Parts: sequence; structure tokens; C-alpha cells
Amino acid sequence: MTLHYYFARKFLWTYLGITAVFIVILGLIDMVDELQDFPELPIRSVAEIVLLNIPHANYEILPLVILLAAVALFMRLARSSEMVVVRASGLSGLSGIGAPVLMAALIGIVSITVFNPLVAASSKRYHDLVASYQGGGTSTLALSSEGLWLRQGSERGQTVIHAESASADVSELYDATFISFSPDGEPVRRVSARRASLGIGAWELEDVKVWQLSSGINPEAGAMRMAFLTVPSALTREGIVDSFGKPEYIPIWDLPGFIHNLEEAGFSARRYAVWYQMELARPIFLMALVLVAAAFTMRHVRTTNTGASVLVAIMLGFSLHYIRNFAQVLGENGQIPVILAAWAPPMASLMLALGIVLHMEDG
Repeated sequence: MTLHYYFARKFLWTYLGITAVFIVILGLIDMVDELQDFPELPIRSVAEIVLLNIPHANYEILPLVILLAAVALFMRLARSSEMVVVRASGLSGLSGIGAPVLMAALIGIVSITVFNPLVAASSKRYHDLVASYQGGGTSTLALSSEGLWLRQGSERGQTVIHAESASADVSELYDATFISFSPDGEPVRRVSARRASLGIGAWELEDVKVWQLSSGINPEAGAMRMAFLTVPSALTREGIVDSFGKPEYIPIWDLPGFIHNLEEAGFSARRYAVWYQMELARPIFLMALVLVAAAFTMRHVRTTNTGASVLVAIMLGFSLHYIRNFAQVLGENGQIPVILAAWAPPMASLMLALGIVLHMEDG
């Protein structure tokens, strides 16, 4: 038990050290990029943007950090001959691998249960803050049991849109209501339509009824019916879909409910389902990366080419990560089932890495 605790502690400190290095490097790079994008902003505002983006940036490279930490740990153990001592004491080399593998799994579990909600909150705030500094119209989309709610904005005011249902890509709304507000927040007009289609620069409404909401008049008395009406809009289909929020903007605890609401509203939730399952499978993939690093770097430095071993371990780790991302794309596009896209690459990577470790031990 003491031996396992020793290896687990060394791996944890190595991981934390490499994480700190990446935080500094990515923070400095992001600071330069944001200063170029927003040269007119005060340094405090730019620093706020950078700090909000750091959690997401480091969450994305977690597999790389785990791989580098494992390579660094096993190389240090090989150079100090600690693995030789472990084998000489009658234990197999797998005894020195078990603790780092379990620690990687623990880091993965903590990352998706604790760190993921923090990343989601900071990423959403970062996105909103950058959008506000960039200016232009904004849009917000939400789903509820009453249907779909969408807000579009411009310098001329805001428009709140409600629809009972919509097409999968949100380019068509059914039983839609448009309520326009002035820049001062006063309601100006209400429009109801049986069907609304998003065209280039405008919503095209069919079977329309219009109420003017100016003070001092009876809206119903002045209501007008018309077959067609065009409502200007700066929204695009891609922009509305993005308003759902990227999967990484949604805490993992809220994803099941969000997926259910999407499906109830008639939208495709495959993208979010794939992301959710891949997050659940993340600890397994991190375990596989530690085993990959161990397979090529835990042997004694005198019996192997150190540089070549490190290069092979890193390249294999990157290849497995690429295959995992490729499977994610196939899953999001519906080419393969969601469960297969999310769980097959981590499980295959784990089996492959374990096989390589056992082969190296026998050799």
C-alpha cells in the first residue's frame, strides 16, 4: 500500500506541475491574442477575458497533460532505477503502473464531476463577454415546456419570439409570436403567424395577424390580418443553433435534462448526447494514456533508446486522441451509434495499451 501511495503521489505532483506550466503558457498566448483583438479595452477587461478562457483551454488539453505527466513520471522512475528495485523485490512492473492508472481515473472523475461545471460557467461567461465587446446583434435561445423562446436584438430594439414547435435546424417556426420592443424597453408590436421561415436577413411569416402596442390605442381594434409579412432579422440558421450553446457550455449535471428538452421540442440532441457519453468515458481514456506512456518509458534507460521511446509514446497517445475525436464526428453526424462513438475508442485504447504493457513485461 505504501508503494502504491508513493507512486500515486508522485504522479499527482507531476500532473499538477505540468498543468501549472500549461496554465502560464496558454494564459500568456491568450493574453497576446486578446490584446490584438481588443486593443481599445483596458488591461483589466482583457485580463478578465483571459482568466475566463483559461479553465476551458486547460480542460481541452487534459489528455495531453495526463500523457506528458505519465511519460515524465515513468522516465524519472526509470532513470532512478526505482522500477528495477520494484522488480527486484519480487513485484511485477504492473505494480508500479496500477497507482498512476488509478490516479488518472480519479483525475478524470474529478474533472467531469467538479471541474466540468466550473468550465461550463466560465466558458459561457467568456462567450457572452466577448460577444458584448464585439458589438452587433445578440440572440438567446431557450427551451421550456411551453415551447421555444428566441430573442434577437439590434440597435433598433429587441424582439422576443415564441414558437410552439420548430424544425430540427430551427429554420422554420410553427405557431410563432413576435413581440417587438423599442430601445427603451417599451412594447411596440405583436405579430402572430402560423408559420415563420428564416430567409436571408428576414423572417418570412405566413398567415399573419399584427397588433400595434403603442400607448393610447386599442390593439385589437387596429389589428390587421395579412397572408405574408417580412420581419427583418440578422440571425442565421447557424447562429440560432449556436444559441443552444456548445455542449461544453452546459454543465454535465444539466446535460440529461437539456437533451430531454431538445428531443421533446423535436430537435436533434445527438451532438449533446455524444458529448455527454464521451465525458462519462473520459476516465477510461485517461487510464489508457497512462498505460501507453508506461509501455514505452518504464523500462530501464540502458536497455532502450529513451528519445525514441518517448516519441513513440507521445505519437501513439496523439493517434488515439485523434481516433477518439474522429469517432465523435462520426457520432454527431449519425454515421455510427452514440454509445459506439463515445465508448469504443476509450475501451479499445485501454485494451491496446494493456496488451502492449503485458507484451513489454513478457519481453
